[in-house]
Amino acid sequence: MKLAACQMPAELKGVEARLAAIADAARQAGSKGTDIAVFPELATTGYGLGDDIRALAEPADGPTIARLKAVSSECGVALVVGLPLIEDGIAYNACAFIAPDGAVSTYSKIQLYGDYEKALFRPGCAMPPIFDYRGMRFGLLICFDVEFPERVRDLALRGAEAILVPTALPRIDGGRFIATSVIPVRAFENQVFVVYANHAGRDARFSYQGLSCIAAPDGSLLAQASEAGAKIIRAELDAGAYKACREQNPYLSELRANPDG
Repeated sequence: MKLAACQMPAELKGVEARLAAIADAARQAGSKGTDIAVFPELATTGYGLGDDIRALAEPADGPTIARLKAVSSECGVALVVGLPLIEDGIAYNACAFIAPDGAVSTYSKIQLYGDYEKALFRPGCAMPPIFDYRGMRFGLLICFDVEFPERVRDLALRGAEAILVPTALPRIDGGRFIATSVIPVRAFENQVFVVYANHAGRDARFSYQGLSCIAAPDGSLLAQASEAGAKIIRAELDAGAYKACREQNPYLSELRANPDG
């Protein structure tokens, strides 16, 4: 299973420019035999657009996902893309998994980050989805979600072999540590792959850490982007290659829900 994390420049302005960049990256990924390409949080609008993000939110059967379905079909690559969705008049910070055959699975972020997100969105109320694709089982999280051990552990206990994470990790104290240490630890402590796709550069409100990465179940980084600029990083995910690591570190099988049990 070949996956890519597609780091996008934050300074891109407008939905059209962003959808064009996503389509171009998907074509590049497809030309390399990629199965799934993961894009950042709110990739279709940009993260720092403020109140305008809510105005751009669409239902899951809206035109933006329809266009992404066409891109996925054309390129033969499944996409995971962060975007704002709206349901019953309520906006959510969401992402969508879109397969070349048109199948769609969406997730709305549970752990909203800071006053900025909490003013724009309502937290999701559904558990992150688990889905099978081309012989592997995947889960979805968004940015701040993955920094909570419980979120990744829940997906691992439900059978996920890889967690796909659109993010908008800012360039702040601790940002580099999250991208280079926390993400590999999440992979190691749950014996899963983690694919983490970020923005780079800055928009009108925020600067971003870059450092998109793909982490393996043994805690190693299979690929990592630089802090600046657009970049597509790739890795082949072979769950069977980490059998020995899982045997040495059997966190999931040895977990005891009740120490007195």
